[in-house]
Amino acid sequence: MELQTAYAFGKKLDASFGEIEQKVRAELAKEGFGILTEINVQDTFKNKLGRDFRDYVILGACNPALAWEAFAKEINIGTLLPCNVVVYRDDDGKTVVMVMDPVATLGVIGNAELSEIAAQVRARMERVLAAL
Repeated sequence: MELQTAYAFGKKLDASFGEIEQKVRAELAKEGFGILTEINVQDTFKNKLGRDFRDYVILGACNPALAWEAFAKEINIGTLLPCNVVVYRDDDGKTVVMVMDPVATLGVIGNAELSEIAAQVRARMERVLAAL
């Protein structure tokens, strides 16, 4: 099932959280993305607040070549990078993968050259989702 918000797009899958998380990592790598940051939200809430939360990980994905181009066009782009990809278990036990929409996010800058790069990133992220 495809999912869409004003700032992200993704899909819901009938597979385990662990299986999908590993597949997301593999497909991101195929598209040239490394994981620069990783936040295990479940563990963070447990450790910091003593509260239980669903399986939920935030992966900060970056394609170095495209990031290099983006920094050349807009030095302050670092405030909007990396591209976050989240994987979580929903209330129905399904696994959801959502990707920050780089076209929507970088569109706020109003730089046409960045919009071209954002479109390339989005196309790669769409291929990641299609492969899941």
